[in-house]
Amino acid sequence: MFDLSKIQAAIREFGFDGWLFYDFRGANVLARRILQIPSESMGSRRFFYLVPANGEPQKLVHRIESGALDHLPGEKRIYLRWQELQNALGEMVGRLKNVAMEYSPNNSIPYISKVDCGTVELVRSTGANVESSGNLVQLFEAMWTDAQWRMHQEVSEFTKTAFEKAWKFIADSVRANGSVRETAVQQTILDFFNANDLIWDHGPIVGEGPNSGDPHYEPQVGHDAEIKENSFVLIDLWAKLPRENAVYSDLTKTGFVGNRVPEKYEKIFQIVAAARDAAIQFARDAFSQKQTIQGWQIDDVCRNVIEDAGYGEFFVHRTGHNIGQEIHGNGANIDNLETHDERQILPGTCFSIEPGIYLEEFGVRSEVDVFVDRDGQVHVTGGLQTSVLPILEAYS
Repeated sequence: MFDLSKIQAAIREFGFDGWLFYDFRGANVLARRILQIPSESMGSRRFFYLVPANGEPQKLVHRIESGALDHLPGEKRIYLRWQELQNALGEMVGRLKNVAMEYSPNNSIPYISKVDCGTVELVRSTGANVESSGNLVQLFEAMWTDAQWRMHQEVSEFTKTAFEKAWKFIADSVRANGSVRETAVQQTILDFFNANDLIWDHGPIVGEGPNSGDPHYEPQVGHDAEIKENSFVLIDLWAKLPRENAVYSDLTKTGFVGNRVPEKYEKIFQIVAAARDAAIQFARDAFSQKQTIQGWQIDDVCRNVIEDAGYGEFFVHRTGHNIGQEIHGNGANIDNLETHDERQILPGTCFSIEPGIYLEEFGVRSEVDVFVDRDGQVHVTGGLQTSVLPILEAYS
């Protein structure tokens, strides 16, 4: 249900005079979801919906789609000509100083840049200043309910077990047949997910040797590698429960097909693990001291560990992403590389911490999920891998 009082409280909390929702032909999926507009009700004309910090909302809709926002509270204005739209918009927002929209200055956070530049210019021409609604969006798109937190914990047990199934399958196959293909391991994971009715958006990553050095490697039948004794293996998998509003678990672990892990693999793993743990500790310290932190700050802490070890050029992606009902959610990312994410890390949100070092011969990534509860307690799910798993020894 659309909760006007909650939205207005959030607008006041972040210091805005209003939140101006805008959409044209489904371009602003964030606004549509927050306003609870059905996906099948696309519409072909522009609409605006202004929620002021205090007082009654206002709708601005086209005459031939005048009922587009009838499920929402507020006064309705109807336009036909473009001049009428601009005049009505000026009357709605021109008196406001700071208006939030799904916009990001310099497109620094493209995930929330859903309003085109021309529309931002139009709103600014009324005298209102347009600022980013990034933190507001998090409150309604990224914050988990207690039920979602419980579902995440439940599915995390399945994703952890999926690794055990995969590692054992590798060990048994190598002993019996001398090798096993990446896609066979991938299918073993998917068979386990299917047997437990789990949901995923696409198949897991299983990368052997050089393939593990490609962060977005995807094994395909006929174009995959053999995993055999002395192979280094990276597995990245994710899934959620088949329930309404379920959220994902997303984990990455590494193993070596042998009884003892060579030092070259363990050395890189320990650097990655130290970076991962530094990022987690930074978040814990900040919340225990009731400090406000942003996504880019955690990325810096993590990335600095790898750079100080001399491998900065081989850490080629952000430290983490928001996790929600989609594997890449609409909350703050842990990123000061690909973007400068200034969104706050809010209680009630979850994100991955997944530093990596990707070399030509092999790549190491260690991924866990971090959930900050409403009391500011920082929880790590998925289990902290402390060293590269010696697969043959572990599954003898």
